[in-house]
Amino acid sequence: MGSTLFDKVWDAHVVKKIENGPDILFIDRHLVHEVTSPVAFLGLKRRGISVLYPNKTFATADHNTPTKNQHLPVEDPLSANQLAAIEKNAGDYGIPYWGLGHHKNGIVHVIGPENGITVPGATIVCGDSHTSTHGAFGAVAFGIGTSEVEMVLATQCIMQPKPKTMKIEISGSLSFGVTPKDVALYIISQLTTSGATGYFVEYSGKVFEEMSMEGRMTVCNLSIEMGARGGMIAPDEKTISYVEGREFAPNGADWDRALDYWKTLHTDEDATFDKVISFEAADIEPMITFGTNPGMGGSIMSDIPKDFEGSASYKKSLDYMDFKEGESMLNKKVDYVFLGSCTNGRIEDFRAFASIVKGRKKADNVTAWLVPGSHVVEKAIKDEGIFDLLTEAGFEIREPGCSACLAMNDDKIPPGKYAVSTSNRNFEGRQGPQSRTLLASPLVAAAAAVTGKVTDPRTLMQVESLTE
Repeated sequence: MGSTLFDKVWDAHVVKKIENGPDILFIDRHLVHEVTSPVAFLGLKRRGISVLYPNKTFATADHNTPTKNQHLPVEDPLSANQLAAIEKNAGDYGIPYWGLGHHKNGIVHVIGPENGITVPGATIVCGDSHTSTHGAFGAVAFGIGTSEVEMVLATQCIMQPKPKTMKIEISGSLSFGVTPKDVALYIISQLTTSGATGYFVEYSGKVFEEMSMEGRMTVCNLSIEMGARGGMIAPDEKTISYVEGREFAPNGADWDRALDYWKTLHTDEDATFDKVISFEAADIEPMITFGTNPGMGGSIMSDIPKDFEGSASYKKSLDYMDFKEGESMLNKKVDYVFLGSCTNGRIEDFRAFASIVKGRKKADNVTAWLVPGSHVVEKAIKDEGIFDLLTEAGFEIREPGCSACLAMNDDKIPPGKYAVSTSNRNFEGRQGPQSRTLLASPLVAAAAAVTGKVTDPRTLMQVESLTE
């Protein structure tokens, strides 16, 4: 019997199988940031242990960083302490560290692919749940806890039970105005936030083959929101073209050997999955959430469902959002728009946002935070003229960081305000105490930003397309 893509990568990294227990898995790349690492490093120091492979570990600052005036001292004491700690720990243990002001600095799941740290067939971990992003390259990538961060630093291995396998296939091509973010939100709405619990997902079908690498990263990023341990897409020519020539990618003879291996990374025809789920691309429209978890969402054209999930938690969610069953999502007033995060903070996301904004102005009632995922993205925004287009339309481009995705910094949505956000979670208070989040794609976010309300972006795109 053949093997799945996941089985091939996982099994190739098993150092030892523990009878009736987890596997001991070797980790190729360990990504570290300032929030989940200080206690792990403290554990090493207490035990007098060094980092086994500093050259396989990469550190950045992203979660607690301000997105304005990064050249000034960080005002928040907790954030300042955590940033100082990771800088010292990285220096003490010889780990590459890209802090504030460094040209490689940015969100950990954005800079990994940018620098060729993320490659097909690798095992990648980070003390952050959205490490699943890197699965877009055919890597087995997943988030870990602080005690596990310490384990990987010390041993370059981790103990993990092997997840079951799930294939999610989507046939057909996406319709006009439908983006990878919509695909992910659609899948989560169908499976719920626990529908893939215990599984590692492989995305398959024409829809994913046609996606750019950045689109694939968005989909894999959101795997965790359906309960999956991670998600991955088989590498192809797009993957190889993206990786080739990046700083930490293999080169020379190593590249040739890696390429031979990467070409084997696909699910065999006779392989079986524990579960297979199929969807049709034609059923997917621009999406938006109306509740307080990523599964509470639907087409931007649909009304808020009645008796969704049939539970008291649904009523509680609508009460929090101040929405009612049967209401239309269209035309609901928007106070804030957030473009950014490890889900949608890449250059393609800014291009999409700018395509809607072009020829228009920011709505007066909207406060917009546009935050690139890295300095590389920030530079591309300027080089491509997107910066000028957006600033002339009344928008402000901030400095790289996680920003309002999780509000561990100064970028917090005020209580009671509605934010159309391109991030990944809409939990109560996620973007600030008592804030209300509507998850959506960059196109939906842009449409809200220029109209001041929830708007189907296709209505704005159609006008534009008729003039081309």
